[in-house]
Amino acid sequence: MALSDPDSIHFDPLPPAGEKWRSFERKAIKLRKFAGLDQSRPLDPYQLAELIRIKVVSLNDLKDLSEESRLHLSGSDNWSGGVTELLPDGTRIVIINDRHSRRRNAVTLMEEICHSILGHKPSKISQTNGRTYDRQIEEEAYSVGAAALVPYQALAEKLAKHETVKSIAGFFGVSVHLIEYRMRVLGLWKYDI
Repeated sequence: MALSDPDSIHFDPLPPAGEKWRSFERKAIKLRKFAGLDQSRPLDPYQLAELIRIKVVSLNDLKDLSEESRLHLSGSDNWSGGVTELLPDGTRIVIINDRHSRRRNAVTLMEEICHSILGHKPSKISQTNGRTYDRQIEEEAYSVGAAALVPYQALAEKLAKHETVKSIAGFFGVSVHLIEYRMRVLGLWKYDI
């Protein structure tokens, strides 16, 4: 779809990409409203974490972790972070792999925030079975977090104005990979913009 006057184009807040994606977007819109943000402003997940009483610590902040374990986790591209269960004082802690970029950690933190807000139980880790993993729960937390960071309406309008993926990622403080993910799942690749 070629857009002749991108400034006159207005996209609805919900994507036409299917009910599952509209559901994720609705949850993200509620989360952004709770944070006091409209669809056009960047969301800082570190500020949101403070607002909902989540303390963010880096892997290097953990004092009693063995050096072997620290190196194993920090050297892993597969481990980005995790959230604790609700602690007795009503807070949670999110541990972030500080070897990853701040933009990647923004997405990780939002996913962990979403696990908390959506009431997901933390994964269990055991030496014999490894980590429990529920694909639907992980997809929901990641997708709602991604939608909160990069709302459909704002993304579509920026693309209609011919902004580059890199500049959009910079505006929202996320990785190019996240912008491309959002474009793919929302069907925004099809626009000739």
